Formats: sequence, structure tokens, C-alpha cells
Amino acid sequence: MKTEHFFKMLQAKRVAFIGTGVSHTELIRKFREKQIEITVCDKRNAEQFQAVYDELSALGVKFILGEHYLDSLTDFDIVFRTPGMYFHHPALTKARQAGVVITSEMEVFFDLCPCKIYAVTGSDGKSTSTTLIAEILEASGKKVYKGGNIGKALLPLIEEITENDVAVVELSSFQLISMRKSPDVALITNITPNHLDVHGTMEEYTESKTNLILHQNAFSRTVLNYDNQGTRDLQNLVRGKLNWFTRQTIPERGAYLRDDGMLCYIENHAIIPVVHKDQIRIPGMHNVENFLGVIAALWGEVEIDQIVRVAENFGGVEHRIEFVREVNGVKYYNDSIATSPTRVLAGLKSFDQKIIVLAGGYDKKIPFEPMAETVCDRVKLLILMGATADKIQKAITSSGNYDPGKLKILRVNSMEEAVSTAYREARSGDIVTLSPACASFDWYPNFEVRGQHFKNLVGGLSES
Repeated sequence: MKTEHFFKMLQAKRVAFIGTGVSHTELIRKFREKQIEITVCDKRNAEQFQAVYDELSALGVKFILGEHYLDSLTDFDIVFRTPGMYFHHPALTKARQAGVVITSEMEVFFDLCPCKIYAVTGSDGKSTSTTLIAEILEASGKKVYKGGNIGKALLPLIEEITENDVAVVELSSFQLISMRKSPDVALITNITPNHLDVHGTMEEYTESKTNLILHQNAFSRTVLNYDNQGTRDLQNLVRGKLNWFTRQTIPERGAYLRDDGMLCYIENHAIIPVVHKDQIRIPGMHNVENFLGVIAALWGEVEIDQIVRVAENFGGVEHRIEFVREVNGVKYYNDSIATSPTRVLAGLKSFDQKIIVLAGGYDKKIPFEPMAETVCDRVKLLILMGATADKIQKAITSSGNYDPGKLKILRVNSMEEAVSTAYREARSGDIVTLSPACASFDWYPNFEVRGQHFKNLVGGLSES
């Protein structure tokens, strides 16, 4: 078996892991079960991840910790990089040039996976789309393995996956930049500026995304967003069957939003109604778009009633316009996943009234001007925090739509102060949402921790 040969090959190699995130910790446990020699290279000291350090040490794992954790990569045969480490980092480049194999959990999973793979990428909407595909396939009776950027490692489970199962994975640009295999079904939700602090240019960011489809074969399916220029421009790269999704036109083949609000599939001029937009439980036109992409990806693999059932019952993914609670008639939502201006725009358009927004965070070097006009039109109070507060405020106040009499801007120094300010300023009937427009890395390790902190603070608010 291919997997068995892989593990046996590793037993004779010196293997290093950069970082001990969720995916790596599970994989290290599996590798130690297989008697593979492991060294963890991590910038932190032991005290900063004591529980994991103690557990892995007990399993016989060695460690290289501290500022010089990348200095010895050339001493290893194989290095697994964490998805968050840039593929072109000088230390990784030096190791590759010395003959070291630089790979990742998801790259190896694609090499070994025996079943059909559905994979999703995009600047926005990929987590919800990935989850919807998994939910609908499960409703159809399939055993589904969901993972990738959505937070679960699949390689540790590789021995239990059969050819009759399906894998559904979300992939980020950081994962895709080094991928040289593509899935059976690929969905690209959209491509807009993101992560330019790492990629440097929009060209490299886009090229990373295209690896999702570049290595497909003629029997594959590619789903692209017709309404997004970044994805529409990729159509000439498609090797197999191309399905579009769109809410602005009627495609030659794919899913679209009919004028009466019905999501339909069209092929060979035959139009098949699937589900009405008002039946979709999760709010917002962006989620209508997500469902269109999912329909185009799954068409012919599942029954329509299975799509409808999930549409009517799926309540959304955590941290994505997630309803937290209502306090004194004010509804609080956690949209911590909104780490870019385009994602914030989607969230703002999900509500039919002016709202209170908590924003700001780590600077990914992307412009905030694209969201300024909509913020001026749809936000009554903007509470800014974090490293990007100045940059966001300048973009908003420079907009031709800005009216200080209609949009109040307040500055705070912590999430605690942001929530207490919203609590003080909000009135019954208001909506408060955490929609940062930025990554979390100035204050938090990831957007999930940020969102959980916000939810905990909202949970502690008292009724008056």
C-alpha cells in the first residue's frame, strides 16, 4: 500500500516539523506511533506551549526552540512547514537548495488520499462553502473527511480513509503556493486583495490560488465565480469540466440566481430550480453566492432535496456572522472571520439596518478604501482598535459619503473596552457586530481566539 510504504520510508529519515499547531500536533502523534524520529523547530520557548511540549517530549520528540529555531533545517531529510510559514522564507529556500525535502501535511495528504477530493479556496467564503459541501455530502450518505485550513489535519487519518469516502478541504494561499496536485472538484469562490503583507504582490497571491486547478486532469470539475474578475480570468486554465456560479447573469453551464429568487442549475439549456433564496437559513447575499458555488460543485453527485434540507437547517460556521446573544434588545454577532474589507462588505450587506461595528487589528497591507463607502452608508457607530485603527479611520473619513453627523467613530485600546463601549452606546433594536477587516495577529494568535474572546465578553454583559 502506498501509505504503508510512505510511513516505512520515513522511519529511515530525519524529520522536522516547524511549529506545533493543531495539524502538526496530531500528525506528530501519528508519526511517533510509526516510530519515526521527530524534531520540532519552534520560535517559542517551552513555557509558552508547556502542555504540548510535555506531551510530545514524553513521546520522544526532540526540540529546537528560540530565535534560532530555523538555523538547523539542513540537518534534516524532510521538513514539514506549518501553513502559516511562507514557502519562500529564506531558511526554507536554503534548505531546499541543500536537498532537504520541504513539504506540508496537506501536500502529502493529496499524494496519499485514496478517495475523491473536493477542495475550496478563495479570498472570502471558503470556510462556509467547504462546510456546506461536507454537510450536503453527509446528508447524501457519504462518509466525509473535512479538513485543511478549516482546522483539522487529515493526514493522521489517512489509514482509515477508503476509496468510497470523500474528502472536503479548505485551502489557503499559503498552503496552495507549494501544491503540485489538484483536487477532483475545485471551487474558487473569488479572488480579491488579501495577505499582501506576506505575498507582496497580487500576482503571487493569485498564482497561489490557481494551483487549486492547474494540476487537474480532463476528468475533473472546476467551479468559478463568473461575477468576480479574478476568477473569471482563470477560465482558460481549466482542464476538465467548467461550471460557473453567478447571481448577475445566466451562465452557459452552472448555478445562477433567477429573477424570482430561485437558485437554479442550467446545462444544455435545461433549467432546473433547486432552492429559493428565502429558504436559506444563514443570512446575506454572500451566502446565496456560497450556495450557488456549492450547487455547481455538487451537481449530479447529490439529490436536490439534500441541498434544500441543508439550506433550511444549516445555521452557519462559528465566527462567521455568528449570532452570540441579545442583551437589552441589542443583538450581538461575531464575524471575526471578516479579516478583509471584502468580507466586511458581505457582512454589512447581511443586515437591513444601520449597525454598530467593532473593527481593527493586524495590518495585512491591503487597502481599506474599498469598504469606506458602504461603511458610511450602513454603519451608525464604528468602534476602532488595534494597529490599523488610524488607517481605517483615514479611509472612512476621506470617503465622499462620510458624514460625521451620521457615522460616529470612537477609538478604544482593547477588546474589553470595545465591547463595553458598544454596550454603553447601543439602544434596543440595534445590532452590534465584530467585523475587524483585519487579521488578529497584533493581539491574538488567530481569528478564532479573537472571536471567542468577543463572545466571552458579550456573554458577560448584564441585562438592565
